[in-house]
Amino acid sequence: MSYCRQEGKDRIIFATKEDHETPSSAELVADDPDDPYEEQGLILPNGDINWNCPCLGGMASGPCGEQFKSAFSCFHYSTEEIKGSDCVDQFRAMQECMQKYPDLYPQEDEEEEKEKPSKDLEANPVEASVAKEEKGSS
Repeated sequence: MSYCRQEGKDRIIFATKEDHETPSSAELVADDPDDPYEEQGLILPNGDINWNCPCLGGMASGPCGEQFKSAFSCFHYSTEEIKGSDCVDQFRAMQECMQKYPDLYPQEDEEEEKEKPSKDLEANPVEASVAKEEKGSS
């Protein structure tokens, strides 16, 4: 015998084997292209930006979300010859905001950039030895 019980916000439904033998009578609803919960991609069919797109990685809802939306909207709708060249102020505001939250928006240090080429050279001993010889000969 199946039954339901409520525990706080949860509703627990117990079903018997017989309950599962009966075919479902649920009807599927056709896809609605205007459904705001349906994944539409970055750009909605009407041309607007889908701020809920997972491809944005939550940037539109973080502490710098308004600055991100402003910069991204400016770039998306830009009609300048060099797309987005009229959005420098918005991107600067977004960058300044992100610098206030280094834990959420980590940036690569200049030192890490300097270390990368040496690590690449160490991975290939032939190139590393040539690079050492070039340094020594100059």
